[in-house]
Amino acid sequence: MLKGIATSSGIALGKIYKLEQPVFTVSEAKGVPAEEAARFESALAKTISDIEAIKERASANLAPEELAVFDAHLMMVQDPEYQDQIKAMIDEGSTADYATKTVSDMMVTMFESMDNEYFKERAADIKDVSFRLLCNILGLNIPDLTAIDEEVVIVAEEMTPSDTAQMNKKYATGFVTEIGGKTSHAAIMAVSLGIPAVVGCTGVMSSCKHGDYIILDAKNGDVFINPAEDVIAEYKAKREAFLKEKEELKVLMNKPSVTLDGHQVELVSNIGNPKDMDNVIANGAEGVGLFRSEFLYMDATDDFPSEEVQFEAYKTVLERAEGKRIVVRTLDIGGDKTLPYFKFDPEMNPFLGYRAIRLCLDRPEIFRTQVRALLRASVYGKLAIMFPMIATIDEFVKAKQFVLDNKEELKKEGVAVSDSIEIGMMVEIPASAVLADEFAKYADFFSIGTNDLIQYSMAADRMSEKVSYLYQPLNPAILRLVKMTIDGAHSQGKWCGMCGEMGGDPMAAPILLGLGLDEFSMSSPRILPTRKIITSLNKKDMEELAAKALKCHTEAEVIELVKSVL
Repeated sequence: MLKGIATSSGIALGKIYKLEQPVFTVSEAKGVPAEEAARFESALAKTISDIEAIKERASANLAPEELAVFDAHLMMVQDPEYQDQIKAMIDEGSTADYATKTVSDMMVTMFESMDNEYFKERAADIKDVSFRLLCNILGLNIPDLTAIDEEVVIVAEEMTPSDTAQMNKKYATGFVTEIGGKTSHAAIMAVSLGIPAVVGCTGVMSSCKHGDYIILDAKNGDVFINPAEDVIAEYKAKREAFLKEKEELKVLMNKPSVTLDGHQVELVSNIGNPKDMDNVIANGAEGVGLFRSEFLYMDATDDFPSEEVQFEAYKTVLERAEGKRIVVRTLDIGGDKTLPYFKFDPEMNPFLGYRAIRLCLDRPEIFRTQVRALLRASVYGKLAIMFPMIATIDEFVKAKQFVLDNKEELKKEGVAVSDSIEIGMMVEIPASAVLADEFAKYADFFSIGTNDLIQYSMAADRMSEKVSYLYQPLNPAILRLVKMTIDGAHSQGKWCGMCGEMGGDPMAAPILLGLGLDEFSMSSPRILPTRKIITSLNKKDMEELAAKALKCHTEAEVIELVKSVL
């Protein structure tokens, strides 16, 4: 048995599809510049075409935020500086493959050596893009996962964005990789696709061959290659039990999320575009706790989306919600989310720099378009507007007043606007959590963005494998910040939600219930499993559990407490 990191729960059994990429060497021989330039241009055109085709195929399975990686890949391969460096080497007599490999390796090394995790992540993208470009130059075929026509479990060194986008979940019943962590691209994609996955499984590639039999236990991170018949029988039974439990959850579809002692909370979904409402409805969510509006901007190719485009998107979501609350996060761009038509100045740490509400307040002409679209759409449902990355009360007051001023302008223009719009904020900066009781005098609600709150509090980038052990949602320090935020909201009669990954974490649910969280926002497939947990608990008992957790010294102690309940 091999051990890895379980990232997307479930059990998969079957034949192995071993994903083995082409291995090649590049030629250092001198080339004829005109001929090598022609090879490069031809391969470049094919690479761009390949990426566009992959994105098109992937659009049937992936949300806009996941498709955005291909826009980044197109930007990289079309980057004039990247191309010019390769062409310059070709002009000096290098072959197209040698020039491309040299320039690409240089860029990868440069990005990997940077202290900033965002730029380190770009190194993986450069590897993915340059590998495809080199294969096209050398006339090598890259494995086509779209050609799989039978049920298999994919085994790979790693799954690139291109690989995961090509997977058809009808046939790819699960996958396991040698490298990767819980927040790696492959792990996130597995959750989105709803297929079992284990990552970071060292030695799996050398332990199997194409066509071998595999069992993937993505609940515990266990992987079995060519197991005995009794083990296969055991896991077939476990898979049936897992699928049966999944089916039984459907009875909770349109039930309220109420504890055994009558306390009700809201379980709502995170979405990236109007099409995601299909999943919201199909999974019985009680509304939307996070509409990531930035993906409307990332989908646009040559300019910011117009007021009309945004209005139609917000209107569609509000109408389909049929009166349930829709929380729209205003433009949260910057950090790891860039736009092809807007240039950000280089920063040492873009995650802590010019982004989100800071950009919007500095560029009111950009902010105004979105705010007007939201206000116009507000009459079609129950709208809540949420500002990201708020650090000071002055920022929040300024942003809120900007919305109110635009509301008055629209009314003067004779445009109908709802009078019941809630205006709130994300709590993702420790300073705003500490001052939550004061923020609550101005905000209508809070939504805790735990992904950033945890990494800022622990001074540990959650995307860095070397410090991933510090990404601790149940660390007592994080729980105290969460409690401060919830108590701060309640002190002023306001509600508090949570829209980070922790909001859909089964291990966190009992404690968050005990701390008094009003709204849990998560990916749609997690709604029913979380509702099952909530409806099996007693609120008063969870209050006692949360009080004990706050006195713990380590996350491990908290986890043991929760296990005693679950």
